[in-house]
Amino acid sequence: MKHWLHKEQTHLKNNIGRDNHSEEEGSASQTLGYDAGKIPDRLEHIPHGYEKPAQHAGKLVRLTYQTYESFSYEKKTHPIKKVAWVYEPYEYNQDHQYDILYLSHGGWSDETTLMGTPKNETSFKHAIDHGIEDGLIAPLIIVLLTYNNTSGKDSWDYSLALQLTNNFHNELVNDLMPAVESKWHTYAKEITPEGFAASRDHRGFAGFSMGSVNTWHTFQYCLDYFRWFMPMSGSYTNNASVMVQMVKNQDRGPRDFFIFSMSGTRDFAYSGIKNQIEAMEEDPSQMFQKTDSLEGGNIAFRARAGYEHTPNAADEYTYNGIRLFFNGAQHQKGAQDSSAQNTTEEKVYYSTRTPIKEVANDAAFGDWGKFIFPLNKGYMSGKTLGSIGLTWYSEIDPNETVTICNYLRNQAERGHAPFIRFYSDEDIKRNPNKANTGLFFFRGKPGGRVAFCCAGGGFAYVGAIHDSFPVAYELSRKGYNTFAIIYRPGAQTACEDLSNAIAYVQNHADELGVTLNDYSIWGGSAGARMANWVGTYTTEFFTGEMCPRPSAVITQYTGLNEVTGEEPPTYACVGTRDYIADWRVMSDRIARIKANGTPAEIEVFPGLSHGFGLGTGTVAQGWLDRAAKFWDEQSN
Repeated sequence: MKHWLHKEQTHLKNNIGRDNHSEEEGSASQTLGYDAGKIPDRLEHIPHGYEKPAQHAGKLVRLTYQTYESFSYEKKTHPIKKVAWVYEPYEYNQDHQYDILYLSHGGWSDETTLMGTPKNETSFKHAIDHGIEDGLIAPLIIVLLTYNNTSGKDSWDYSLALQLTNNFHNELVNDLMPAVESKWHTYAKEITPEGFAASRDHRGFAGFSMGSVNTWHTFQYCLDYFRWFMPMSGSYTNNASVMVQMVKNQDRGPRDFFIFSMSGTRDFAYSGIKNQIEAMEEDPSQMFQKTDSLEGGNIAFRARAGYEHTPNAADEYTYNGIRLFFNGAQHQKGAQDSSAQNTTEEKVYYSTRTPIKEVANDAAFGDWGKFIFPLNKGYMSGKTLGSIGLTWYSEIDPNETVTICNYLRNQAERGHAPFIRFYSDEDIKRNPNKANTGLFFFRGKPGGRVAFCCAGGGFAYVGAIHDSFPVAYELSRKGYNTFAIIYRPGAQTACEDLSNAIAYVQNHADELGVTLNDYSIWGGSAGARMANWVGTYTTEFFTGEMCPRPSAVITQYTGLNEVTGEEPPTYACVGTRDYIADWRVMSDRIARIKANGTPAEIEVFPGLSHGFGLGTGTVAQGWLDRAAKFWDEQSN
């Protein structure tokens, strides 16, 4: 359970103001109104001490993603690479679902302005850490985005910023949201428009100044995907009929959104946003209904006396909005109710700080915990799950590592046998090296199709923790029953082990609850060679036991160039900066397979090097979805 669920909620801090506006604050009971889902008459101050680092702090993670220059987005003629920073709450766990807030900066700013960077965190970031630590705010993901095209310079041009915010919704829905929510675990069960729409109750958008304009445009175009909106000190129009039409254009009604707006009485934007909100509240259509609670209507406005258009004001407004929309007390109650009804909730055993040895030697894993990591330790560096490095690999994601280890531990605790030995005791007695083999079973739908995943490692070691385990885990979440193989290094022995593993699954399909019909083989680097060789030459060539051919082979970053004409349908992907597997060699091989009349595809990702795995947070992110679709298309 989360630290914030254990920590006693000490609301006394909230009764202390930060400045000399105490006459505006009202009573202590008013400042605690968020805990009941009510909107206080007066906004809370950020408590004293919250400007300093918290003991249990979340972290900021840099995300790079590809989008397109906003004015040509429909034609996608100008691809550009952009950066967002993502706030992870303390003890973020990939097995839990999190609410998510997309937070836009204002003019003369960029994606680092509001929370900073890991080396230079802001006081606002500390305030959110403290709020979560004290149970006032539920653990959530915050996306620090930018509407700028390429740099903060765009924010200096007011007319350009207006155009950029009006176009930002294209990038938001098509590029940024998929990049974020395919990596961080939100309530979106699918990274599709339908998945985002189904999870909109757990997603908000907020911004101050020009970020408020960005919020209004998100309201204008994206009601299908967002319920909570927090525009602060920035207006759109005081023509209420225009705002009403925005909602109707999206086939939405007054119960489909909530707007909490804030400003300061000495802010130059105060009159504009105040007039807009009042016009919306007074519109005869009643599309916008003034309220003092999250239940009674859909729009509320609060002003802070004497506040101007300043960063401190923006921090305080945003803190208040997060307190309202993502309230710790309400979330805690929901978590407790859910826990009482759900006895199969995933438990968190490890974090990025957990020593590798602690996982490998965990008694829950018996004698097979050592296979989670390379047996040949000369190819691995680091002492904790968050610091693992593997020879020849890039883009290693500590969160994926932790997720895999927690998944395996939960499976072991439930008696689901995540590790299977496919060689018999007699086989191992005859050849003791076969004791260092096995299958990690990532369960999908009962009776569902099977995928075999082969990690690389130059046939010198098995880099499963980064190369095959994350792929197997993601495939299992899609419903495929997936086996990640631990094999004996060496090209011949690796193919022999893979062939015997396939035969084992074929002979124990009923026991395992799977079908070998239309199975696939996936592999990266040396693992891709295994997949190609066994797929082309068949299991019989390596072991003498015939199994069906795979319906597809999915390969990453391997320089194999031979083509026999017997290849199964093949998908491949590679980066242009791969110093081991030349993308041109791979492209040529795919072209020759296609020339033989066999379905084949390749994706070449600019700038990526060898061993990028899932490619989370890179231009390769999403390749697994497309590869799985390719496999589906080849299946009967």
